[in-house]
Amino acid sequence: MIATSTILFGVLGLALLGVTILSILLWATNPPKARLRTKNEEFYTHATTDKREPFPSLLDDSSTSKPSISISVIVPAYNETARLPAMLDEAHEYLDQRAAKDAAFAYEIIVVDDGSKDGTSKVALDIARNRAKTTKPAEWARKELRVLTLEKNRKKGGAVTQGMLVSRGEKLIFVDADGATKFSDIEKLEKDLDRVAKKGEGVAVGSRAHMVNTEAVVKRSFVRNFLMYGFHTILYILGISSIKDTQCGFKMVTRNAGRKIFPNMHTEGWIFDVEMLLLAMWAGVPIAETPVTWHEVPGTKMSLISDSVVMLLDLFRIRLNYILGIWKIATPRMKSN
Repeated sequence: MIATSTILFGVLGLALLGVTILSILLWATNPPKARLRTKNEEFYTHATTDKREPFPSLLDDSSTSKPSISISVIVPAYNETARLPAMLDEAHEYLDQRAAKDAAFAYEIIVVDDGSKDGTSKVALDIARNRAKTTKPAEWARKELRVLTLEKNRKKGGAVTQGMLVSRGEKLIFVDADGATKFSDIEKLEKDLDRVAKKGEGVAVGSRAHMVNTEAVVKRSFVRNFLMYGFHTILYILGISSIKDTQCGFKMVTRNAGRKIFPNMHTEGWIFDVEMLLLAMWAGVPIAETPVTWHEVPGTKMSLISDSVVMLLDLFRIRLNYILGIWKIATPRMKSN
């Protein structure tokens, strides 16, 4: 006969296993949805008047007119007083040259200060004010720099999402504040975006996949490269095999595609790129992968080991929530002007 103690231990083991599985499911299916902006975050300081003005919305109804801005550049920034000015200089130099050559070209840069502690918002707003002083009002409307200051840190995905949701451009791109990607490569993304877009919807993904055997990647640490290849292997297993580099901080979307993607975003951490691309794929939005020029820049805010573990767990969360139907993909509702 089976001993009573053996049966008891078996029951306790099954109970513990059940509790463990239930705990994992509860953890995985109850992550917070991307938080709404606070009342204060709905406004920005205008660089020429110093008045507080309300941000527009990505969902503002523009069905009767073309967006007045050609490109919106979203720059997520957390404690970036050291690296941001150089990145903005490069961006402004390129975009100003385009605006000078084409009177129909207009742009905006939105720096999203992700709850910084080092005065990132002040640095960005000072740059905007200095540029506005030497720019005619009509010209400033074509090349405005706005600052969205988040009261609490949301992490990169949350900052990008919030920036996208207040953008005005016909095309929207997010760019890392470290300036690691050559900014003028934006033209490459535009070209591929125009090539693949259907019905005004498309995504162009900046990619470093062509650089796997170059000095910039080979000289990275063994741990960093091991984690990179391991992450890509997991993505392949989970069904994202068509995109070789999901994590490059240089991605462009059409306005119509952005409306389908960003109002549905849930994740705010480093893994947000994957959810963004999954939403695009599930919505039937064409995606192009574009080789870009990239170099590693010191000062990353990412913790190699701990953030890699968090990304893996968040990836599991994303897939489980969509598979179980807990997260829904809503059709965006346009806001009348």
